[in-house]
Amino acid sequence: MEIDIEIDGLTNCLVERATGQEKDTQYRLISKTITKAEAENLKIAGWLFDWSIPHSNGYEVYELLLKDTNERQGLIALKHIRNQLYTHVDVVESSPSNRGSHGIYQGVGAHLFAIACKLSWDVGNEGFVQFKAKTNLVEHYRETLNAQNIDDQNMFIDSYSAINLIKKYFSEEA
Repeated sequence: MEIDIEIDGLTNCLVERATGQEKDTQYRLISKTITKAEAENLKIAGWLFDWSIPHSNGYEVYELLLKDTNERQGLIALKHIRNQLYTHVDVVESSPSNRGSHGIYQGVGAHLFAIACKLSWDVGNEGFVQFKAKTNLVEHYRETLNAQNIDDQNMFIDSYSAINLIKKYFSEEA
């Protein structure tokens, strides 16, 4: 899949746009396979992607939540490619309430990539994350995530840039 999430800022956590207040977050693996019916309910609620697909393709799906709540702020699907020492990101999506400049929280996109970098580091892939960007967002990801091109659309986040994201979003663990 082509990644087309907006990176609307590198924040310490999520920032409520209306108040500027920082909100602590947590993330967790969605271990139960998302069914077609559940994915359809997500689409009805405004999610754009069919989230039943990643599990069937061997990807893990993680959700970003406000701390101590079940308020889902974003989803990311990734797979660790251990024999090549990188983590592949297939899909990244902000919740419908966080899209665009009028979304409730700022920082969701970068936070989801920070989760991918952290998980890549945790499994021994040294933070390397690879993804395919929509053509019109390649430069955006170079500027905001310090991602580098493999070719026209395939990009990666190296260890140095991964550490910066991990420290930004997981300062208590860095």
